[in-house]
Amino acid sequence: MKRILPLLLLVLTACNNGDNKTMDAAKHSLLDRLMTYAENGRIAYGHQDDLAYGHSWLVTDWQNDPLERSDVKDACGHYPAVVGFDLGGIELGNEANLDGVPFGLMRKAALTHLERGGIVTFSWHPRNPLTGGDAWDISSDQVVRSILPGGEKHAEFTLWLKRAADFIQSLGPGAAVIFRPWHENIGSWFWWGGGLCSASEYQNLYRTTRSYFEKERGIRNIVWCYSPNGNCTPREYSERYPGDQFVDLLGIDTYEYIGDSSLQDARLRFRQELKGALDFVTIMGSEHHKAICLSETGLEGLVDPVWWTEALYPAIKDYPISYVLTWRNAHDKPGHFYAPWAGFDGAADFKAFTELEQIAVL
Repeated sequence: MKRILPLLLLVLTACNNGDNKTMDAAKHSLLDRLMTYAENGRIAYGHQDDLAYGHSWLVTDWQNDPLERSDVKDACGHYPAVVGFDLGGIELGNEANLDGVPFGLMRKAALTHLERGGIVTFSWHPRNPLTGGDAWDISSDQVVRSILPGGEKHAEFTLWLKRAADFIQSLGPGAAVIFRPWHENIGSWFWWGGGLCSASEYQNLYRTTRSYFEKERGIRNIVWCYSPNGNCTPREYSERYPGDQFVDLLGIDTYEYIGDSSLQDARLRFRQELKGALDFVTIMGSEHHKAICLSETGLEGLVDPVWWTEALYPAIKDYPISYVLTWRNAHDKPGHFYAPWAGFDGAADFKAFTELEQIAVL
């Protein structure tokens, strides 16, 4: 037994070192790719849940489905360069996420997209661990405090982190992905938002999350994205920043809303709001030597037929963002979509957008 244990430890150490090298190489390759997009003046286009469902379809038999369907591909002939997924529900041990996507399908779709040469990003809308409500339950301003070390819900939260880490680790050491937890943190619509916790509590939440993944689990193939909501000031963006050693990628989430405005006025307002945000994110990215991205954007229902070429593209074309991701096309909510599909009236403008030399698709 005395001879077997040292040999076993040696084998395990060799395996771990091999995985570490694979993870480090995969992460650096992804970071290099993001930086190369920006340096070459190209912007990768992304779409949330693109391979799992679309405006009028849903993958059901995911074990046998080749996952070749895509609203984006149907509309422009190409897959999006980036596909996003959400881990909401993983913390409870559920089989499917908050939008009904089975985690088995999500894993297969992520690996399929990576194999095609794409980029995968994960967000996370976890339940409220203190009240039992959803991510939008802001009935208590004690939630973040309760899950930090020493808090009454810290043990439960550690289990939640374990389940999220288990999923990402199951992708394999060579599968580098972007992870952007605790997003849109300046506004107060999530329980980790600006009015629900202090800046230091938020920073500790983000740092605790990354430390668990890396130090406790040894997961090093993640590009960590910090992505507050738009309509925030440079001071607000910076004061909750977890620190360079905890963040690899700077993002921002900014959507267009029409309201009572004309389409022309809404486009102008969106371009101005996005310019204001990207101005300071670009400066911060340069100062901190970080890649930047437009981590979420879109116009629900695409009621503007030239939104892609007259609103989005003019707003982003002069900035070194590595990618832009529009939100999902819900199969069960007819008006909740952010990308066109074959036959949609505005598909021609979207196709023109994806054919621009600056825009990257697969």
